[in-house]
Amino acid sequence: MKTTAAAFALLGFFIAALPRTPAPSQAAAQSDPAEYEKRLSQIRRDIESLKAWLLEDEKKEQTTLSRLDRIGATRTLIKKELGLLSLQLDKNRADLSDAQADIPLLRARLAQERKGLERVLVTLYKFGRFSFTRFLIQSRDLRTLADENKRLSVLAETQERMIADYGKDLAALGRAAETLAAREKDIQLLLTRTAAKKSELDAEEEKTKTFVSQIRADKKTHEQTLSELARRAEELQALLLRLEKLQFIAPFPLTSLGELKGRLAWPTSGRKILQDYGLQHHPQFSTVTMNNGIEVAPGPGDLAVRAVQGGRVVFADRLPGYGNIVIIDHSYGYHSLYGHCAEFLVQAGDFVRPDQPIAVAGDTGSLVGVSVYFEIRYQTKPVDPLQWLSRR
Repeated sequence: MKTTAAAFALLGFFIAALPRTPAPSQAAAQSDPAEYEKRLSQIRRDIESLKAWLLEDEKKEQTTLSRLDRIGATRTLIKKELGLLSLQLDKNRADLSDAQADIPLLRARLAQERKGLERVLVTLYKFGRFSFTRFLIQSRDLRTLADENKRLSVLAETQERMIADYGKDLAALGRAAETLAAREKDIQLLLTRTAAKKSELDAEEEKTKTFVSQIRADKKTHEQTLSELARRAEELQALLLRLEKLQFIAPFPLTSLGELKGRLAWPTSGRKILQDYGLQHHPQFSTVTMNNGIEVAPGPGDLAVRAVQGGRVVFADRLPGYGNIVIIDHSYGYHSLYGHCAEFLVQAGDFVRPDQPIAVAGDTGSLVGVSVYFEIRYQTKPVDPLQWLSRR
């Protein structure tokens, strides 16, 4: 009887003394899967929207500016596809890192569980195999029999739990190894696709440069472009007339742009003017054009386009001749316009505060490269932005 009790006591001691390695952590990339899926869905919607626009645009008459817009839209599409690949690559790398971290933890747990099982088996071997008949004979009374039976049940349950844990961790190790191999394969595939997309983007970038150079060098193409730009300016004017009729109440106090003349912050961190406001004379072709705004080069390493004053975004979309453009209603009859954007950070209906990032500078619809086309309108009429912006 003492032998049986000693066996139970030793087994309990071994089991209680076993250290436990923490279970492998979940992937960091999956800590917020909803946010990941949200970003993924948004990029996919943008891609489908661009593809639909390009498909519809094929049916229209191709002009100089529409060709430039089409090239720009194609480049934007490729960049969106690259963004999708990059997001998927980051997710797979996070999963890979997690699997790499989980495998050593699982192996450590299995080693500990194996040692525990070995101790149980060794203890059982030392004290001999339990005979239920002998167990009953050696039990002096019903109370002792009940106590020993309880200990035996606990031992059986503990053994079953240890074996079950070992099996679960062994299966988890197999799954982690499979995940590791799958993520490594996925990453290589994504890297190959990313390299191909980058080559495709480089080709489109070169196509843009060639086409813009053609516009600048060929007088006939240049004049056609100017004529089309004039028509696009009329379309913008019509759009502003419609937008001016919209009424809104800002959720925060707004100061009239008229009171801030000469003190507005610039729409970019850069201050270099690529094209001035007003009449522009072409030195080679002797043409005269009217610029309703200015072209500003963004600052080095900073492509953020910022609102010069608070207001409501009333337009954030593609507009031929201006590329991707954001229009903000500042109330009191004032609007500000930001063209050639590569990407929007706001959408129509959003309220923005002064200096809030609203877009990323780009060269959509631009003839001067990456820049921000900036206008200020009062009662839909263009005014010289430099008179409103703070001194350089």
